[in-house]
Amino acid sequence: MGADMGADMGADMATDRGGDVFGALASPVRRELTALLLDGPKPVNDLASHFAMSRPSVSEHLRVLRDAGLVSERRSGRQRLYRLEAGPLRELSEWLDPYERFWRERLSDLRELLDEDEEDDR
Repeated sequence: MGADMGADMGADMATDRGGDVFGALASPVRRELTALLLDGPKPVNDLASHFAMSRPSVSEHLRVLRDAGLVSERRSGRQRLYRLEAGPLRELSEWLDPYERFWRERLSDLRELLDEDEEDDR
């Protein structure tokens, strides 16, 4: 796969759900929100209690995650419950997999080279 083709694939994947998955996850606050939702759905007030920011600010971060397809929202009485959606994360993981393999192989090659160099020094 050529570099241009990979970049196009990433751009397509990042906007599949009407939002930018990469942009949504670029924020440490939004990454923390996704981590908090790993345990299951939570109301916005629960999520907001983990941050030193206003509830409307947390809601704005959740909107970005929702627009990217990373979380879903449903009303339960007067509360809004947010739930992590695995699909975009799975797509991101699949897209990143070849790069992970590439770097794992490079690090393995480097380890072998350093081991050889160490043996030569003995």
